[in-house]
Amino acid sequence: MSAVLCVALRPLLTRYALARPNARSSHSIPTPQGGGIAVLAGAFLALGPGLLLGPLPAGAQNDLLLVGAAAILLAIVGAWDDIRPLPASLRLVLQAACVGLVVVYAAPGLRLFPGLMPLVLERALALLAGIWFVNLVNFMDGIDWITIAGIVPLTGALALAGQAGALDLGSGWLAAALCGGLIGFAPFNKPRARLFLGDVGSLPIGLLTAYLLYRLAGSGAFAAALILPLYHLCDATLTLLRRLARGEKIWEAHRSHLYQQATTNGFSVLGIVTRIAILNLVLIALAALSLRIPGLWGQLACLAVALLLTAALLRAFARPKATHG
Repeated sequence: MSAVLCVALRPLLTRYALARPNARSSHSIPTPQGGGIAVLAGAFLALGPGLLLGPLPAGAQNDLLLVGAAAILLAIVGAWDDIRPLPASLRLVLQAACVGLVVVYAAPGLRLFPGLMPLVLERALALLAGIWFVNLVNFMDGIDWITIAGIVPLTGALALAGQAGALDLGSGWLAAALCGGLIGFAPFNKPRARLFLGDVGSLPIGLLTAYLLYRLAGSGAFAAALILPLYHLCDATLTLLRRLARGEKIWEAHRSHLYQQATTNGFSVLGIVTRIAILNLVLIALAALSLRIPGLWGQLACLAVALLLTAALLRAFARPKATHG
């Protein structure tokens, strides 16, 4: 359904939502954006019959309906921003409202640190983390196929976790639907892309992914929830900190991410996303291992290995490719 919608919507998006290249762009020719509409619509159309006919309890159905509604609202914000850019302050407020809806109402009983901090502090931290994750997925969607390389393995792993009982079944279904929507979009976004996600896609995809990882962490798999998105998390966070240290306006477009630096350091776009996809497959294996090793130290060891591998790839992207021999 996602692929069919990409074909159907592309002429309309070419007319009304064309992304024209500028000094900070990674593309060189005008390309339609808004493929996220097809991803979300395909995912929700696939998920709908399961919600109506499947064996999910009423509480799980309500949670999915709420997170779906929040994602649609955020997609509307993204579509608005794609066509007529919003002020950064208004965009942040609207994002916070959508994330807050998910944190407070779509996972009302979920606690990560019940013995360490009061509920209000934990909810505030979850809100901040959710806003950051929504934005980092948007920031990381800067070259062809990078969101496919990052989010498809992650959601595929979460779908399998739902079937295996490591994640609740409703979240597993949502992960499978989102994974399928992105796979349907992938042929249109392969280098060189004929269609971009746009903010209408990257923002709600970030929200849905953050929600899924939040549910995974709430099941006791906190280390796995950190390991799975580690490349996107590290690249975006390190870039933000470097830009803050240089006194840059962090809400403005830029080409400072390490995956963007890699394109100027001699890596092809396909080479970059292939390396990220391979790393993400290894991270999935480490996340699965962390679920099987009892005790805190085993989980920390898996997280440490994941950090070392991620750091190695980031370092490789930061150096000219010729120096690798």
